[in-house]
Amino acid sequence: MTGSPGPAGAPRPRIAVFAGPTATILNTPDLVTSNKARARYGLPPRAARFDLLRPQRLAAPATVYVEAFSAHPLERDSAHLYAPPDGWLDRDGAFHEEPPGGDATPVHVVELHPDDGLYPLPYMARQADGSAWEETATAPLASPEFARQTFYPDARRLYEEIERFGLADHGTPVELGSIADFDFFRAAPSGGYTAGPGSERLGEDFFVYYPYHLQTEPGLADLARATNLVQAVLATGEYTGLQWLEGSPTVDETLYWLGLLVDTTVPLVGHAAQRRHQTSSADGDRNVVDGVKYIASGVALDERGADRVGACVVVDELVYAARDVTKVDARPGGYEVTGGHGGIVADLGGYGPPQLTYLPARGHTHRSDLRLTALPERVTGVTGTLDAGVTTVDVVTRDAGGLVPTAMPHVTITKYSRYAATGTGKDGRSTPDDEVEVLARIGTNLARAPLSGFVCEGMSPFGMADPTRNAALAVAVFAGMPVVRTGRGNTGGMAYRTDPVFVSGNNLTATKARLLLMAALLKFGALPPAADPFDPTAQERAATERAVARYQALFDTH
Repeated sequence: MTGSPGPAGAPRPRIAVFAGPTATILNTPDLVTSNKARARYGLPPRAARFDLLRPQRLAAPATVYVEAFSAHPLERDSAHLYAPPDGWLDRDGAFHEEPPGGDATPVHVVELHPDDGLYPLPYMARQADGSAWEETATAPLASPEFARQTFYPDARRLYEEIERFGLADHGTPVELGSIADFDFFRAAPSGGYTAGPGSERLGEDFFVYYPYHLQTEPGLADLARATNLVQAVLATGEYTGLQWLEGSPTVDETLYWLGLLVDTTVPLVGHAAQRRHQTSSADGDRNVVDGVKYIASGVALDERGADRVGACVVVDELVYAARDVTKVDARPGGYEVTGGHGGIVADLGGYGPPQLTYLPARGHTHRSDLRLTALPERVTGVTGTLDAGVTTVDVVTRDAGGLVPTAMPHVTITKYSRYAATGTGKDGRSTPDDEVEVLARIGTNLARAPLSGFVCEGMSPFGMADPTRNAALAVAVFAGMPVVRTGRGNTGGMAYRTDPVFVSGNNLTATKARLLLMAALLKFGALPPAADPFDPTAQERAATERAVARYQALFDTH
């Protein structure tokens, strides 16, 4: 479906909005019983100057008298600029169309209707036993069946509230529906429908972090299904862009992955929030508005109308390349460019249109060598044991529905720190025997994950670890599992190649290198295993180096 013509005859923008996991931007404060309800039912009041108001819908029309000149402390000073009020209320509350004399209050008469939309109203609900709601669950640490949800199931209600209660800088409504149409989708969403036919399960169909004791996380299969859904939606050709809503610690990772895999020519935009929706100074609403502004402006498009920026994260009035940003502090403004090179691709501040500041040089979306439509349907994996030997196995990774969830590669991050090594590497010799965590993961991968690998977050800039860990990771390489080396932290320096059997992670963080390695495994499959991963021959080493070179080409360009 195409949008209706805009003012200039151009198609109206249509944006696909995806609700992702553990998204603060889709999270709301606990529904706490108001003092109006507490007074009505004889419950102890909360000690607060003002009552608790939450967006709710009227069930029937209501007539309201609004005190004139109460919208601003200085509004009455300009009374001579105003038309007369609708009437006056006397001391007894009776309405008069003419001033009744005495101490009367000028008022405006407002007819409120259910179809007006949401209004901020006292929250009147109580628990089943008649007590007041004080938090989301009936009691601290309650099980899921005794806990309500705070996350929205999709972004439909979020966008409604942004438009209903948000104000633009000059007092006009926030422009969302006035400049674009929206369709709402759920991909590993933050909230789920738990009652009625087709009810959903926490930790399987939706993923939350609040209440904190009920935190759940999506897995590799969920990422595969979400990727397939995004690709299918955008493949219809009906959308001008995509907005993805996720938790702030990880939104950049998902957007980088989508930018590698999804074959599309429209902008992919991620949003997050440091503060819950509806709370004081919530930042997510503005991020959403800026994302719509960015997509609708067309600033990301080239002369053919194709996206030239790639997947990005729009927060705090800045547009970051998803590859080159990470959250470093739990506060608004807590995002930083990683890798030391560029990162901020556009500025959304001020009143003017978005402006690009630079174009990323890396492959993305329709320019990515890892796009879903170009991946093979099957690749070679590895199986077996380190003792009995490693053999190859055929792995079906893609079918008519997209990625096969059960075939998703398993990539483990291992981190180097000084004074942690148990093997010293004396006399230039080191053995992997003491690196039990890495060896255990190699064994588990061979048993359960035919497509697997490692990322070693080592010392900057080269990405190397201690000799014992290096030796254990070399065993992984010759067992068919590619290993990527990255520097620690911000990775402002490149992780240059020092050993051709390892992949250099360039200036990627370890988490981003993990995603790129997962995608590369879907393209190339496992490395050729040696007969004895602890002692490869010269010919086996040469074959591994040739296979690793293909991986390296992807890490140099994506």
